[in-house]
Amino acid sequence: MVASSSNGAASSSSAKSDILDLLAEQRRTFLIAYRGLDEVGARSRTTASELTLIALLKHVSFTERNWMRTIRECDENAQFDMAEGMASWTVGEDDTVESLTAGYATVAMETDALLADLDLDLAVPLPTAPWAPEREWWSARKILMHVLRETAQHAGHADIIRESLDGANTTMQMGADAGMEF
Repeated sequence: MVASSSNGAASSSSAKSDILDLLAEQRRTFLIAYRGLDEVGARSRTTASELTLIALLKHVSFTERNWMRTIRECDENAQFDMAEGMASWTVGEDDTVESLTAGYATVAMETDALLADLDLDLAVPLPTAPWAPEREWWSARKILMHVLRETAQHAGHADIIRESLDGANTTMQMGADAGMEF
């Protein structure tokens, strides 16, 4: 038997709370890879891919901000800006771990504020893109779940890159944070 709520508002509030909690947890997990990281390490390639920790940080922040803009604007004529998307992976000389982390914190606060009054069932038109030439409509809930998945996926990427860089490990850091000794 599946339990159901007779109070739709309470259920929506609980869903928002769950999404906010999970997203905050994934953001924290993602950022563990940046603890004690210097700028040289942040820009170092440690795997066969082109990914660097600083590029991931810039991209994850862009991705969340871009999806929240999609929800806020609900633009039925929007098209994904490929140049902007590619720029989210391009790290400039002025980009630092400190500045990008601060920017990511701002994005997180903006997302949390937007979610406070958001109808999770809101139908949102997605920008068309080369990989999605026909307009799709997603619920705000599905977009938030997508942002959650993206953040978790890139947290894994960051962990692998950091471990390859200097042996730092997110799981061990989380254990240490909980008082475990290894």
